[in-house]
Amino acid sequence: FVNGQPFDACPRQVLKRAVERLADRRWTLKVGIEPEFFLLKALQGGWAPADDADRLAKPSYDLKSLARQLPFLLQLQDTLERCGLDVLQLDHEDAHGQYEVNFAFAHVLSSADHLMLFKLAAQAIAERHGMVFSMMPKPFADQPGSGMHCHVSLWEGRNDNARNVFVPHRADGALDTEQTLSPLGRQFVAGVLAHAGALTALAAPTVNSYKRLTVGESISGTTWAPAYVAHGPNNRTALVRTLHGRFEWRAPDASANPYLMLAGMIAAGLDGIERGLDPGPDCDEDLFVLSLAQIAERGIALLPQNLAEAVDALECDATVCGALGDTLAREFIALKREEHTAYARHVSDWELQRYATTF
Repeated sequence: FVNGQPFDACPRQVLKRAVERLADRRWTLKVGIEPEFFLLKALQGGWAPADDADRLAKPSYDLKSLARQLPFLLQLQDTLERCGLDVLQLDHEDAHGQYEVNFAFAHVLSSADHLMLFKLAAQAIAERHGMVFSMMPKPFADQPGSGMHCHVSLWEGRNDNARNVFVPHRADGALDTEQTLSPLGRQFVAGVLAHAGALTALAAPTVNSYKRLTVGESISGTTWAPAYVAHGPNNRTALVRTLHGRFEWRAPDASANPYLMLAGMIAAGLDGIERGLDPGPDCDEDLFVLSLAQIAERGIALLPQNLAEAVDALECDATVCGALGDTLAREFIALKREEHTAYARHVSDWELQRYATTF
């Protein structure tokens, strides 16, 4: 607040404005956020997983590494639960030193607040245990990066009488078990797909983000970070994975500001509803095994492949920029262009090793 008035460029106020647009229709958005993170230690000239023994070729759900980090994880769980968060699960993820926490889904503003509290708590607790908590999207080239998937559902009404309007029903009013989303839910997803480029600037807001959102083969193999603008039932290779009565938006990474990315997503979804957009046919293929030519044959677009492309898409998108507001959109775009320019002009060790004696 400035002079007692909401500051228009405050990210939390941006999300509150988006929530008000939903409230005008008697709708409430509920979101479950799944942040992934690394526990690291500093080395001479670099970083490494804090646990030296965390070295399995396939470390996902590694119970031995999980047990070695129980002092940190249990203290984190206890701290968050004392603050009122419902911690559903803590597990070891696909990379060495990588973990994930799952919270119960909640009102979109509460979920964003919970994420910020989690980050502050995890940073402080990791420091007490002699480690560094990191939500850098892709700290290691040969390991998967950290995502922050969002499970989204839209509700009408209040409290116990609220109903999920994304749940599909047949013409006779019975639940439709063959579909994942209602027509309204499909329109919302269509809006997210239509504005995918601009949303990527908010969901993947660093130059490092695009080491995770790769097209084609990755150094680390399967990344579970889709760069393809598609949707499909339980399809983790698509940008939007649909489930019964909700969808999972898989683009966001762990560096994203939750208030901004969720406000942008709401604006995109509402645009899809207001314009009655169709998301197109469901995709049930493994998009990671298809060539770029095969992706193009199916008419599937790609997400921006670097921060500059994403910022260009954001600048051209009146709907998503409108959700941010003039001040924040202008400053965000300027700062992110500056970040990409600084990155592009940096001379890396990779360049020196490859070119210094080549020519």
